[in-house]
Amino acid sequence: TIVQPGFFTSVQDMGRFGLRHFGVPVSGCMDRDSARKANLLLENDPADALLEITMTGPELVFQVATYITITGANLPPAINAVDIPMNTVVKVEEGDRLQFGKLQSGIRVYLGVKGGIQSEEILNSRSFYKPITAQNRLKKGQELPCAAWPDFDPKLTSFQFEKESMTELLAFPGPEYSMLKAEQAAQLWNSEFTVAKENNRMAYQIEEKIGAHSKATLTSATLPGSVQYTPAGKLIILMRDAQTTGGYPRILQIREKSLNKLAQLKTGDRFRLKKQEYEI
Repeated sequence: TIVQPGFFTSVQDMGRFGLRHFGVPVSGCMDRDSARKANLLLENDPADALLEITMTGPELVFQVATYITITGANLPPAINAVDIPMNTVVKVEEGDRLQFGKLQSGIRVYLGVKGGIQSEEILNSRSFYKPITAQNRLKKGQELPCAAWPDFDPKLTSFQFEKESMTELLAFPGPEYSMLKAEQAAQLWNSEFTVAKENNRMAYQIEEKIGAHSKATLTSATLPGSVQYTPAGKLIILMRDAQTTGGYPRILQIREKSLNKLAQLKTGDRFRLKKQEYEI
């Protein structure tokens, strides 16, 4: 039961595939690495649905006994006002209340439940994406179905990882990369960039500009991770809920694992780009 939904909490899985030609975005977990780790610890299917929690945590009451894992951003969790560890399999009992403290680092948290969240499946996915789904975030008082799981002996109970000092995003040259001048290309690979306040599940805008252009392009296919270059010189990195086509030049394509890292950055966070060559 959702007592309080938090800032932006939604049900997500690995997304909808094979429907982009109908204009249906992939959607799904913004940070797939963290989501997979939660399902891995619980020995769920990697595609099982979880809660994606953004910036501030919800308050939840469990109506059945089960097991949970919380991964991703550092948003300290507690059950019945007692702190619990992240990245660890934790048992919850019927009536237990889960709450979260103040965000310490990152921005997106993943709450996995043993057996996955069993909300409505639409177009082979449970991921929230309005208007494919009726809502884009959880509401106060809403109930989410999940199976009771009174006993579970996990093979792996927890994991640890080291945080990087500076986020480095790996990127390939995009279809229109050749339109860049030498000094613009040098700026891409030798500068630090800042996440602008305009960032959400659809796209991240970047504060720094790389110079205006007047190149006209036809509307073309885009992907999560495509870096669009506007006439005003702004860079826009498309995220999981992004449109399937766009009219701006696509100068870069962010690698999948780097897109997961970007999904944990918030307004004002900085990162660098590192050029990758295409693999054959």
